[in-house]
Amino acid sequence: MQDIEEHSFTGERALFHGRDLRITHSTFADGESPLKESRDIALHRSVFQWKYPLWYSKNITVTDSAFLETARSGIWYSDNISVSNSMIEAPKTFRRAKNITLEHVDMPLASETLWHCDGISLSHVTARGDYFGMNSQNVRASDLRLSGNYAFDGAKNIEIDNATLLSKDAFWNCENVTVRDSLIVGEYLGWNSKNLTFVDCTIESLQGLCYVENLTLKNCRLINTTLAFEYSTVDADVTTVIDSVMNPSGGTIRAKGIRELILEDTKIDPRNTTIVVTERAHAA
Repeated sequence: MQDIEEHSFTGERALFHGRDLRITHSTFADGESPLKESRDIALHRSVFQWKYPLWYSKNITVTDSAFLETARSGIWYSDNISVSNSMIEAPKTFRRAKNITLEHVDMPLASETLWHCDGISLSHVTARGDYFGMNSQNVRASDLRLSGNYAFDGAKNIEIDNATLLSKDAFWNCENVTVRDSLIVGEYLGWNSKNLTFVDCTIESLQGLCYVENLTLKNCRLINTTLAFEYSTVDADVTTVIDSVMNPSGGTIRAKGIRELILEDTKIDPRNTTIVVTERAHAA
């Protein structure tokens, strides 16, 4: 493997088609696509300052490095990418890429990041931006801190634990999602999805968890949550009082209490849903 150290790269495609390189303490300044079609590259304490740094690349390891905001659309159509202890300031990073591992990564401008990707592992990642993870699949995330609306729209096969998600319209049009030990805050959670499971979660949502086929809640808290479960088939075990439930399609809802239960027989068959209240709800 060739070592490159303390170098400043300029110009388009500076290391185009690079192979077996160990790059340290270096900067990729002005010039698009510096490592396009590269293979087997290790980057350490280096900086990307311009667009499209790693397109059509394979077997890339990045440690203790930075992608500046101007390094937008940075990693597309690539395979086997690992980034750790780094900051990705650029938006639209990772698109149509496979086998992505991010550990201890900050993404303060993460709008439209991780689109149409397959095989994503996130650990101790902090991200801010809308449309994070759209249409991606096979996602595993632990200790994720995400602030941004429309997260994971259209994604499937997702497992998340110990996360904080501040996201309006999260998990829309999804399939096969399990979230554990997490805090989720956002309106209209999980609409038009299939096989959504929340375990030991705290959820705050306006009109959340509606239009869901096969929704499961296990030992969850629903706080300040109104008009929940509309047209959803649900198996819910809720440890708190639910502010209001509206027109579930069927299943069982177990809760400490329900302040307002709306069952309109012109829209659904109330006999399809079993309501189990463990304590009488009191008006606020």
